[in-house]
Amino acid sequence: MVVIRLSRGGAKKRPFYHIVVADKRCARDGRCIERIGYFNPIAAGKEIELQMNYERAMYWLSTGAKPSDRVRKLLKDYAKQNPITDTANTAQQ
Repeated sequence: MVVIRLSRGGAKKRPFYHIVVADKRCARDGRCIERIGYFNPIAAGKEIELQMNYERAMYWLSTGAKPSDRVRKLLKDYAKQNPITDTANTAQQ
C-alpha cells in the first residue's frame, strides 16, 4: 500500500519534515517513492512553512495513496492558502 506521510529531518529539537510518497512497509525516514514537498513547523519570519507540489499530491491520491492524518490536514491548509485554478477549464470558457 502506498501512503503519503511525513519524513523527519533536521537537528535535535529543530524538526523539519519532507512530505513523501512511500510504501507503507518502509521505515519512516527510509526509502521513498517521491518527495512532493516539505513542512517546517518552526518557520519564523519570511521562511516558508509549507511547500508542496499539489498536483503530484492529487495524482497520488487519485491512484489510491492514503495520506496520514497530519498530511491530510496540511493538504487542506495548502489548498486554502494557494487556491488552484484549473487552466484547462478557463481556456474552454
